[in-house]
Amino acid sequence: MNKEEYMIYLFPCNQTAMVTEFFFSGFPQFEDGSLFFFIPLFIIYIFIIIGNLIVFFAVRMDSRLHNPMYNFISIFSFLEIWYTTATIPKILSNLISKQRTISMVGCLLQMYFFHSLGNSEGILLTTMAIDRYVAICNPLRYPIIMTPRLCAQLSAGSCIFGFLVLLPEIAWISTLPFCGPNHIHQIFCDFEPVLRLACTDTSMILIEDVIHAVAIIFSVLIIAISYIRIITVILRIPSVEGRRKAFSTCAAHLGVFLMFYGSVSLMYLRFSATFPPILDTAIALMFAVLAPFFNPIIYSLRNKDMKIAIKKLFYALKK
Repeated sequence: MNKEEYMIYLFPCNQTAMVTEFFFSGFPQFEDGSLFFFIPLFIIYIFIIIGNLIVFFAVRMDSRLHNPMYNFISIFSFLEIWYTTATIPKILSNLISKQRTISMVGCLLQMYFFHSLGNSEGILLTTMAIDRYVAICNPLRYPIIMTPRLCAQLSAGSCIFGFLVLLPEIAWISTLPFCGPNHIHQIFCDFEPVLRLACTDTSMILIEDVIHAVAIIFSVLIIAISYIRIITVILRIPSVEGRRKAFSTCAAHLGVFLMFYGSVSLMYLRFSATFPPILDTAIALMFAVLAPFFNPIIYSLRNKDMKIAIKKLFYALKK
């Protein structure tokens, strides 16, 4: 036993300063083929950035799309850029580095921005569901209810609340003593893997799980109820063309909702259930990488107005 190990053994709860960085151990299968995984992930990240930028600027530059639905889509695309940037660059760096470490401050910041952006997206998806509910179930009052001012307030509120709600949690984690192992069994900093390393009562992990579960279930219920009502109203539309048009305006949002909350639920609604490391990594990649990858595809390929706006954007860039 060396001197450092002996000191940890003698003073296990006074070693907060000794753990200054964490090591990611969620990459066991990448040891001999890091480049094989680096290249596709790098391509996916570039596509996410470019794809969401195209959606964002296409909405902003086309005056026909200056309405609440497309405004929410553009804000969501903007958030997706930063949501992926909070984790993917570090994952890419770890794939080609032997160190695979992150400082404690860096880990806290990564958790804060990743989950704050994720919270903002979740709130925005809920807002988008309510927007579609008002538009389809109460179309005559829609222009009066969803005014540009309310739309801007909802967009700003989603982002502000998403970032503020996590501050107490991150502040609390920053005060915990970390005095033992520093291996995070994941490919980025996340609440449960980090909290397991703290020299404190692990029952707090269950409380964290409950808080996250309540927030996820509450959002899912609101969106689900909105879409059950929306589908009920759409099915009553007499014309086939009317039903098709109504469904098409909701299909993209519903697809994004299923991908986002489906992967998030697998990760944060399992409580004490444990998955094999490879499955944990796969689920993490699903909501941190794959869902943002498909979002610009869904919004651009399934929407005629968006296709026209994107063509106009490319035409303007060529000039």
